[in-house]
Amino acid sequence: MTKTYQVKVDGFEGPLDLLLHLIHRYEIDIYDIPVSQITDQYMQFIHTMQELELDVASEYLVMAATLLALKSQMLLPNPAMEEAEDEEMEEDPREDLMRRLIEYRKYKQAAHELKEKEVEANRIYTRPPMVLETEETDQPIEQGEASVYDMVQAMSRLLKRSKHQSKQESRIKRDEIPIQVRMDEILQRVQLKEEGTPFTQLFEKRTRPHMVVTFIALLELMKSRSIICVQQKHFEELVVYPSE
Repeated sequence: MTKTYQVKVDGFEGPLDLLLHLIHRYEIDIYDIPVSQITDQYMQFIHTMQELELDVASEYLVMAATLLALKSQMLLPNPAMEEAEDEEMEEDPREDLMRRLIEYRKYKQAAHELKEKEVEANRIYTRPPMVLETEETDQPIEQGEASVYDMVQAMSRLLKRSKHQSKQESRIKRDEIPIQVRMDEILQRVQLKEEGTPFTQLFEKRTRPHMVVTFIALLELMKSRSIICVQQKHFEELVVYPSE
């Protein structure tokens, strides 16, 4: 019996984090969330993660059920509300989700600010005077580092183009495509191009097993900080660079 390669990715911080990512990416007003749109985008992520055989935590599925129920509630007419025109208006069904997102965003921003202060404090030190070199040095990459969610969205587009592949290739055998071997191949290829390698070029074979193993290998290389994946603007091509 063929075993699938299951992996739990640390880069996924939870369903609220994913929702904030979608709100930021699609420039959605957090105080007026279009439930239908956000639910469709969220479910697309869940389906892609399942296709990649990533370990989808139960909290993501609970949020998916919550969003689907909320979407149905928003779409169906509510006769009770029409009859209660003179009574106090009922609470917006999105109110609880909005409150949770705003609270989560505050904690996330606070954690980010504390992390920046910690990094800044670690940079404070004294050293003897030194002669500054006049030679030019390589400048660090300034584009925004892509998140795991950006990579999942890129993979979603790639998977849609490969739906014609046969069902016989829908499972990954560990002894067929070793993750470590694929990691070594990617790292060697990326290190040859300091100017960056387009994300899609690493998926030259569009079979599902190859695509899934390549994606997992990229995540593992990012986790070990052997490579970085950046995206200059939303929806633009991801580019993979070797770490300095």
